[in-house]
Amino acid sequence: MSQPTAAASQHGAAPAVPAQASATGPLKGTVRVPGDKSVSHRALIFGALAIGETRITGLLEGEDVLNTAKACAALGARVERLGDGEWRVNGVGIGGLRTPDRPLDFGNSGTGARLMMGMVAGNPITATFDGDASLRRRPMKRILDPLAMMGVQVVDQAEGGRLPVTLKGPRDLAPIAYESPVASAQIKSAVLLAGLGAPGETSVTEKEASRDHTERMLTHFGADVCVKPYGTHGRRVTLKGRPELKPAPIHVPADPSSAAFPLVAALIVPGSDIVIEGVMMNPLRTGLLTTLREMGGDIEVLGERTEGGESVGDLRVRGSALRGVEVPPERAPSMIDEYPVLAVAAAFAQGTTRMRGLSELRVKESDRLTAVADGLGANGVAYAIEGDDLIVEGRAHVAGGGLVATHMDHRIAMSFLVMGLASQAPVRIDDISFVATSFPAFVPLMRGLGAGIEVA
Repeated sequence: MSQPTAAASQHGAAPAVPAQASATGPLKGTVRVPGDKSVSHRALIFGALAIGETRITGLLEGEDVLNTAKACAALGARVERLGDGEWRVNGVGIGGLRTPDRPLDFGNSGTGARLMMGMVAGNPITATFDGDASLRRRPMKRILDPLAMMGVQVVDQAEGGRLPVTLKGPRDLAPIAYESPVASAQIKSAVLLAGLGAPGETSVTEKEASRDHTERMLTHFGADVCVKPYGTHGRRVTLKGRPELKPAPIHVPADPSSAAFPLVAALIVPGSDIVIEGVMMNPLRTGLLTTLREMGGDIEVLGERTEGGESVGDLRVRGSALRGVEVPPERAPSMIDEYPVLAVAAAFAQGTTRMRGLSELRVKESDRLTAVADGLGANGVAYAIEGDDLIVEGRAHVAGGGLVATHMDHRIAMSFLVMGLASQAPVRIDDISFVATSFPAFVPLMRGLGAGIEVA
């Protein structure tokens, strides 16, 4: 497989790379953030499961996605980088994966590991899944349990259902009707990917609808998928197993989770006026936009259009006087990765912001709820945690001057660098190296807008 070089060592303790951000004046300019990470993972996976050649443009070439590309190649697909963001995948079809000759290393990527557990489940092969120290701490039992119900054998696992995990797929996978205990696109996607290799119908029910990229891509590749409402906010997704997936070109739209960082930076730095091009506007991914607009954010969507089956638009963002709001728990699935940077926005808002129902933040790359709270406190922001709620007392001005522990979490790193762009004193983070997992060009992109970010 031809591809850019990823991190030299996924398991070794690479030297930390500190960074700091300081106020330098209004942000100005037009940028495009990297391709959506969720869509990028799925484009490679479905390309590997189709028979024939799939062309992908706009692929995010961060370490997380590159590790998924490597894993697809190790399972028998031909994966080739053609140019900047342009890739070609020649797939082997459902049931056609081969046993890899070494453990599949996903680095820091929970999405890659969890989705590909489902992908492998529909094949009579044995594969070991592993990752870096951060990923080894994240729970996998929520994926292993439904796969075991389908007949997958968990040959080996670390304590508590954590990586490294070895799975053996059965010759005859059983379809299931699964009710997910939490709204998680990773759980839903793993079960549906496994269901591709089972006869009959596999269904997943969620009480709160999670992001729907897997369902959209299944349809794009020719699978028979039925999506129906369930309750007030939920959905039931039903898949007919053992389809023949047909190659389909994919253009990956700009990632709204990555766009969140320049977006919030422009809102909190007075006088800013920026445009972020081609951002995905999928309604199950726009919870942050909804919330920031409720807070008084000046955000305009320009030229909304459809690209590659997803709605996209250009965002014009201007510096704004924000106010505190209450964020309902049912909004969490549509913005689960954006809460750290929302907490930064809340610190600069006037009044109290209460973010409800953040239990999922405790099982991300780090315990994000605690990490965000610690970062706020280190920079003089008043906060409280009540159960799974985060409460931020915004006072329009943030003292800054703190050192933030990132806990190997790219979103914690970027969020608190954004804080430093508008705080009274610079904000330092202990390690920026993990930003490469999702947003390798974060620093030059932000500097291009006028941001004062220094890397040691």
